Amino acid sequence: MSSTKPIYLDNAATSHPKPESVYRAVAEILRAGGSPGRGTHQQALTADRLVFETREALTKLFNACDSSRFVFTPNATFAINQALFGLLQPGDRVVTTMVEHNAVTRPLRELESRGVKVVKVSVDSMSGIVKKTALQEACLLEPTRLLLVNHCSNVIGTMQPIEGLGRWCQEHDILFMLDGAQTAGLLPIDLQSLDVDLFSAPGHKGLLGPQGTGFLYIKEGIELVPLIYGGTGTNSRSDLQPEQLPERLESGTVNLSGLAGLHASLLFLLQVGIAQIHARETRLIEKILTGLQGIERVKVYGSDDVMLRLGAISFNLEGRDPAEVAFILDQEEQISVRVGLHCAPDAHRTIGTYPTGTVRVSPGYFTTEVEIDRFLQAIRKISQYYSQG
Repeated sequence: MSSTKPIYLDNAATSHPKPESVYRAVAEILRAGGSPGRGTHQQALTADRLVFETREALTKLFNACDSSRFVFTPNATFAINQALFGLLQPGDRVVTTMVEHNAVTRPLRELESRGVKVVKVSVDSMSGIVKKTALQEACLLEPTRLLLVNHCSNVIGTMQPIEGLGRWCQEHDILFMLDGAQTAGLLPIDLQSLDVDLFSAPGHKGLLGPQGTGFLYIKEGIELVPLIYGGTGTNSRSDLQPEQLPERLESGTVNLSGLAGLHASLLFLLQVGIAQIHARETRLIEKILTGLQGIERVKVYGSDDVMLRLGAISFNLEGRDPAEVAFILDQEEQISVRVGLHCAPDAHRTIGTYPTGTVRVSPGYFTTEVEIDRFLQAIRKISQYYSQG
């Protein structure tokens, strides 16, 4: 085992490290006591204020109009399920792509068994990009209720061309949902200018917050059936679920310590600026792409254009199982990467890496160029070792 400092390059799964303010906020709220919406004593009111301020920070970060339209969830998967099962009925039609995460494909598969029609549009096998016209043509073949697009692939980091899709969907009476799991916190996202109807994201990836946090944004005028029912801390006299957001979709006590950490991370992002974070991420991605493309026997998947990529780079070493490469990186170099199908088997079928998958490297805001140099040096060493063998 190497005595060098460990390097974490799996930020597409969960960001690490977090800003110091996140760790402090989680610890402080755990010691403070109180539960939001459950009392009028000082601790409860402090908790209420924290939850409200976290919604307000999301509203500012994503340029939305009304913070009550942000519903907190345990993760992005829950948010996606709430949107899909809360919206779609038998006979409805959904158009999506072949590079979606299982957080989308699995609930859609279940809904398909209940009578919802699901159409998956193919993407370019080299770049992973779907043609906007292909999505539009698929939507117009039959009456369509929802267009759901993964903003950025968690496998190859390809960003989809979503500009104008929201407005086009409005013109054709189709709802537009964006999965921002890999872009929230890394790319400027303006929900108003994009005309997004539903937007889901986790708190623990690009938003730099704790695990166990996420949200669903629901544009005004859209009503969803709740996934679960129960205590909301409001109107306790009634056995009916509240009608207003966010209480209607937030049954049970929220993850207050998680939201405290998310609040701190959102303030950090707002202070640093998403544009600066995106610029830093782009530099790191470019450095990794250039380095990997110069190493013998390495095949990189996805677009060569760094401006079309974000967050994640998948590659393989010719003739070697990706799991073997990742094991060596972990055990001998203390470098953490992700290996396998990354919960997106359709994406791997598309790029030709199913069933073994790829090695995925994903830097974060706190990743240094020195750490990227060490990673590239380790890949060169592994490649040279197998070349000699």
